[in-house]
Amino acid sequence: MLSMSEKELIEGAKKRDARCQRALFDRYSPVLMGVCLRYCRNRSEAEDALQESFIRIFDKLGLYDYKGSFEGWLKRLTVNVALKAYQRKRFTHEQSGLEAVPEQSGDPSAYARLGEQELMGLVMRLPDGYRVVFNLYAIEGYSHKEIAKTLGIQEASSRSQLLKARKLLQKQIENQQRIAI
Repeated sequence: MLSMSEKELIEGAKKRDARCQRALFDRYSPVLMGVCLRYCRNRSEAEDALQESFIRIFDKLGLYDYKGSFEGWLKRLTVNVALKAYQRKRFTHEQSGLEAVPEQSGDPSAYARLGEQELMGLVMRLPDGYRVVFNLYAIEGYSHKEIAKTLGIQEASSRSQLLKARKLLQKQIENQQRIAI
């Protein structure tokens, strides 16, 4: 199975060949788990979303037309599954504590000193709404219009959530840098 091309694995999985499906799962589950972790509140929810994503992937595989990146197609499906899980468990009364966040832009070198894992850890600590909008905009590349449509919110709310997420991340980074000094 390892010597099969991506296209051969996809074709086999479309025919419900369990070995090809397993090979696709093994190849893409680490990347897709990362996507799920960005949108879910904890690892258990992310694992559930990953499982649901693969069910959906194998169900919709016949729709993949080999235009564009297969991994991109998988990520898009996974984001949609994770967002549906998020919306089912949405917490509407979160307190963000942003009233005390200053408007200043912060020390740009603080961002450079953070590793990818540290930065993702800070993103994961954002309140759900901020984290989801930040991920969709900054990581997945959605526009505010797409975010608004996907989440059922106003474009202005998407912009506001992104601004607040950035401010809160900035504050977290600055606090982390103060602790490290």
